[in-house]
Amino acid sequence: MAVVLTLACKPLYYFDMEYLEISESSGYPEDEIIENYDELISYNLSPFKDKLTFPTFPMSEEAEIHFKEVKKIFQFFLGGCVFGGPLAAGLVLWKRKRRETGYLKGAGIVTLALPVLLGVYVGLNWEEAFVLFHEIMFRNDYWLFDAATDPVITILPDTFFFHCAAMILVIIAAGAAVCFTGYFNGRRRREKHEKAL
Repeated sequence: MAVVLTLACKPLYYFDMEYLEISESSGYPEDEIIENYDELISYNLSPFKDKLTFPTFPMSEEAEIHFKEVKKIFQFFLGGCVFGGPLAAGLVLWKRKRRETGYLKGAGIVTLALPVLLGVYVGLNWEEAFVLFHEIMFRNDYWLFDAATDPVITILPDTFFFHCAAMILVIIAAGAAVCFTGYFNGRRRREKHEKAL
């Protein structure tokens, strides 16, 4: 869910467009940047779009292959939300009926461990983490774009991806906080109920 929410959060990119001065560094006007970026996000979020066609940017065959691979990753996460979300909600409701909250503590610990460990690594070694991620996820070097053939790379600076990673980790940490809050509130209610008996 954290990945999908971050991908869908266009305001993050619009903020970075101003903050990182993407128009100035890329040489493209803001409206053209937004038009092409929006098409990229629409392609990655839609299970029905088979082909990416930028409104004004050319695209090499290697870049097209890379974006197809990226889309598969995002569609995997989107499928996790669509199918896993209702299952998780059902589990929570079932556990709530049984007045069980211990699982929330475990979920909170596991969920919090991820942003803490990854956050430290990403914060200290962003460039290394960025390269390592691509080497793990992709079996080719098509993610190494040439701005001459694929100008889209000029509007997607590394710092933007760093901000995306930070947002994902913050959302995951918020999920951990929700789990811990549910656990401690449930334990308090159970203790009050036991005292009342």
